[in-house]
Amino acid sequence: MTTPTTTQFNYPNRMGRIILLSMEEVMGRNGVNAVLNLASLSPLVENYPPDNTSLGFPFSTVSNITEGMEHAYGPHGGRGLALRVGRACFNYGVRQYGTQLGLTEMAFRLLPLPAKLHAGAKAFAELFNKFTDQQVRVEEEDGRLLWHIERCPLCWERKTHDPVCHLAVGLLQEALYWVSGGKVFNVEEKTCIAAGDKTCTIVIDQSPIY
Repeated sequence: MTTPTTTQFNYPNRMGRIILLSMEEVMGRNGVNAVLNLASLSPLVENYPPDNTSLGFPFSTVSNITEGMEHAYGPHGGRGLALRVGRACFNYGVRQYGTQLGLTEMAFRLLPLPAKLHAGAKAFAELFNKFTDQQVRVEEEDGRLLWHIERCPLCWERKTHDPVCHLAVGLLQEALYWVSGGKVFNVEEKTCIAAGDKTCTIVIDQSPIY
């Protein structure tokens, strides 16, 4: 599990709550409780953070939760669950932040798909950069969008051999599905801070698979 440092970075309580509600949707209340107990986060059992914007949900807690899913269900099972939790997070999040992001406005809905992908990625990154301690940078390279997480809560202070930010991959998968009106895109984490890389970089093909 992660160890505390002198510098603490946080998500808003609302985002922490969204993660836990999404876990509950995917694995049930008992599954969430088991993961929280395994991750030494028993104070959160039946006691989710309030639905407010205060920066009160530590990155270390997010990281311990994602690591706890891997310990509870194995690396492969934990990865699959994290992807599903990430997709559920987007659906909860769009209800909370959709208007703020401009994603629900008719002007955005009428944009051609490439413009939608760019505008959506930029707005999404700005949401994290403005309202959380997570730092995201988006760029385009060889026709693909690169989602660079430069300060990442999902693998905070972890050391791994392979990329482990599966929840972020699921979140972006669902965001693309929603923005495109039901198309599926290839989304893959190529580098991860936990594996010794400078950023957690998720590569998004801009042409849908189907």
